[in-house]
Amino acid sequence: MIVLVAPGQGSQTPGFLTPWLDDPSSRDLLQHLSEASGVDLVAHGTTSDADTIRDTAVAQPLIVAAGLLTARALFERVSRDSIGGVAGHSVGELTAAALAGVVSEADAVSLVTVRAKAMAAAAAATPTGMSAVLGGDEAEVLARLAELDLSPANFNVGGQIVAAGAVDALATLAEEPPTKARVMPLQTAGAFHTRYMASAVEPLRAAAAAVEVSDPTTRLWTNHDGSEVTSGRAFLDLLVEQVASPVQWSATMDSFLGAGITGIIELAPAGALVGLAKRGLKGVPAVAIKTPDDLQAAVDLLQGATA
Repeated sequence: MIVLVAPGQGSQTPGFLTPWLDDPSSRDLLQHLSEASGVDLVAHGTTSDADTIRDTAVAQPLIVAAGLLTARALFERVSRDSIGGVAGHSVGELTAAALAGVVSEADAVSLVTVRAKAMAAAAAATPTGMSAVLGGDEAEVLARLAELDLSPANFNVGGQIVAAGAVDALATLAEEPPTKARVMPLQTAGAFHTRYMASAVEPLRAAAAAVEVSDPTTRLWTNHDGSEVTSGRAFLDLLVEQVASPVQWSATMDSFLGAGITGIIELAPAGALVGLAKRGLKGVPAVAIKTPDDLQAAVDLLQGATA
């Protein structure tokens, strides 16, 4: 079983969609998603600079649109039925929701635009940030975060927790890290997936209530606890709550293993989740689709799984 995964914020780089737009159908799709989101995704995916696409209000719609564009290109080469399931990391859950048939592509980018603006507003209210804590004993790391009133925002893989909260507390964490751990500041606008994002939940909940929702047509896992979700509305509810609660990607990968995963394909802007898979899904073949040149490797993996 091959699982398709969609990355979260931070994977985007300037111009990363340029090679995709040589294909007229991909350009048409991106223009359609630009209209649905109210964000010029063509410009941001091709000519905008790093600071512009780091802006939460731009980055999140851009990442979801990129995942949908990549998947569309893949499904022009292989059947959707060759995919055993889908999941997304953080904002990538909206990409996964569209790919699983829970919401339409247009509604996915419309919802992510609401999510991005609300999270950007929440981040602007209080100076906060995020840092990756690499290594160390998990219990000791969590205890140290609690001492500093920091929150574990992402459980990405064993030995990697993302801490979030007040900027001064993150600085103290970097100066006095847990035993055998190192702290790496992340370029984020605020403490995502923590209580600091509480004000972003209700705007997204209201927007989610207004869209048409279907139950997933392919297997779908949630970041809430890594479990498989069979109700489209339940998945959307969890996605809304997850704005202010931790991303449990390590648990999601554990569920992949329990389901008998035989391969993983990461949609553009790819790389981060394949990197985590090397540690959390050891021995499982993985393909990162960064450019159209990577599509054939993904096709080969899928065809090898179904041969």
